[in-house]
Amino acid sequence: MKDTPPGWPRISSGLYYRDAAAAIDWLCQAFGFEVKLRVEGENGRIEHSELTYGEGLIMVGQEEEPDATPRFGRRRVSPVTAGCNTQSLLIYVDDVDAHCAQARARGATIVAEPAVHDYGEDYWADRTYAALDPDGHVWWFTQRLRSLA
Repeated sequence: MKDTPPGWPRISSGLYYRDAAAAIDWLCQAFGFEVKLRVEGENGRIEHSELTYGEGLIMVGQEEEPDATPRFGRRRVSPVTAGCNTQSLLIYVDDVDAHCAQARARGATIVAEPAVHDYGEDYWADRTYAALDPDGHVWWFTQRLRSLA
């Protein structure tokens, strides 16, 4: 497998929000993302963005209007508009309890409190919590406690 372009992870995800500009600010404040690129169009609409967390990258965009022709075969919308969530994201953090406290203080809905998940001595143990952002995307944050032997 060839190397990725410099500064790009092997995989990233695109998320859509009713108000992408507000979501970018919230994701930075609550979860600790950093803005790598923010492209604004008319009236401040987010045309493209790239947010990083360590070497990870997500793209945050504005959901498409109901009467818009879908650009890639399906209308891209927020979980609030869709009425469901079709993916969740997992991010490794250094201190899951501190991260959870910061997210909670910024308004994240904690749907799974920090807890240890031990998969046995042949596997690993993590301390993990789950949160919903304001549009209902599911985020898992985890801290590795024990790695594979």
